Amino acid sequence: MITGADIVNLLSSTLISMVPILLASVGEIITEKSGVVNIGLEGIFIISSFAATVVAYYTSDPLLALFVGTIVGSLSGLLHGVISAYLNGDQIIAGVGFNSFAYGLALMIMVALWQSYGSSPTVKTLPMILVPMAGTTLYIPPLAVAALIIAVLVYYWLNKTRSGLKVRACGEDPRSAESMGINVRRTRLYATILGATLTGLGGAYLTVWWIGQFTKFISAGRGFIALANVAFSNWNPLLAILGALIFGFFSALSIFLPLKLQQIYHVQYTAQIYLFNTIPYIATLVIVAFIMKRVRMPRALGKPYIKE
Repeated sequence: MITGADIVNLLSSTLISMVPILLASVGEIITEKSGVVNIGLEGIFIISSFAATVVAYYTSDPLLALFVGTIVGSLSGLLHGVISAYLNGDQIIAGVGFNSFAYGLALMIMVALWQSYGSSPTVKTLPMILVPMAGTTLYIPPLAVAALIIAVLVYYWLNKTRSGLKVRACGEDPRSAESMGINVRRTRLYATILGATLTGLGGAYLTVWWIGQFTKFISAGRGFIALANVAFSNWNPLLAILGALIFGFFSALSIFLPLKLQQIYHVQYTAQIYLFNTIPYIATLVIVAFIMKRVRMPRALGKPYIKE
């Protein structure tokens, strides 16, 4: 039987799980609205969370670690933005390459620092907001509130401001945008950096506000789920909130369900736990399969802009 405490615990896990997905989704919406696709979100999660872990380990300052992880995300966006906007590189290949580079670099440095191939030592984490409820405690990460505010502000910026209109123009018709005096390449570069900055914030959050250490599988496909959420939301930051909550719920459910079944039936799950872990990914595939025919992506998405 599901109790009120179970519901509160499931809600806590949902809020905690949705934060990196929402931040990366909103960041990628900004990037793709400008015409650049960055599938290197997985790599940004990895490298920013690793950088945050290193800083937190050596300084015992998780707030500084959060800041450094975010900056590393910005630098990742700068690299992808230069390749995509100024060098006219293949954006898909650049993203795939960065994912592999980030994973290899993090693993190599982790072995050099801590002689471990699996995980780092634990680090100090930032506090959650604790709300007593139904005989248990609801855990709310402050960054969850900030992420919701960021999503609303980005929606307003993209749809109600002049600078947001410039970003959208670069993703829809860059030649017309250039004829109106908009520097398409520079706008795309800035949008890519901003998007990667939000993803870097989500990556640093994984370490210093949630897990408390770096593991080589820390991203766990969240970058690709964020990309799916961009399509699910139809490039709308407000709908991305709903998508992040849905995906966060299924992620929380994959943890809650085996524990609850063990409690009810007194059965210890071992190998079956991997089957439960597939729940958020199966949910992602099902949801995206249903909505992909109804989405409308920016017309110039993924297309390098070459001046004539």
